[in-house]
Amino acid sequence: MTGRTITVAMTGASGAPYTLRLLEQLLLSKVRVQFICSQPGQIVMAMETALNLPASPQKMQQKLCQHFACSSDQLRVYAKDQWIAPVASGTSVADAMVICPCSMGTLASVAQGISNNLIHRAADVIIKERRKLVVVPRETPFSSLHLENMLKLSRLGVIILPPNPAFYQGVDSVQDLIDFVVSRILDQLEIANHLSPRWGTEQVQE
Repeated sequence: MTGRTITVAMTGASGAPYTLRLLEQLLLSKVRVQFICSQPGQIVMAMETALNLPASPQKMQQKLCQHFACSSDQLRVYAKDQWIAPVASGTSVADAMVICPCSMGTLASVAQGISNNLIHRAADVIIKERRKLVVVPRETPFSSLHLENMLKLSRLGVIILPPNPAFYQGVDSVQDLIDFVVSRILDQLEIANHLSPRWGTEQVQE
């Protein structure tokens, strides 16, 4: 283990493949992961991937550990109403947090400091403890309300990272587009990765 702990939250916006790829890369990097998935997020996961997540956090953890071939010490799953989870307190705050994908409802709650579930509370803790929060908002087009909420969070130091893949690196599959976005998330977490070619590299120029 690297000693780092990252909280990953998934909400009910489209983008489950980003979540799975991010989890995979974090676990391969020997990072401890604390995962929270909302009920709408579980529905989206079943719609967009071949992975059906159980409602029980214990069973979800077991299934994800089997899927990623990792131990329960490295990947912990918490329910959205599990208020005694470590992520709910600044005394055991994670090194960073990613909300991927982030629905506009979750975005609004975090921006207003409304902690009515564990995802919102975990984000609130990260912000108050001055740790890095990366938000991957998945909506289009953005309304003025969405943009105002993102601006408010950005002014607090939150990283707003819309899943906007590039094409300059060469795209042969949807996986290439997923990897581009996940690579940018990992960059913000300062986790080395080679998921996608860098601008100006020989591979991009060819």
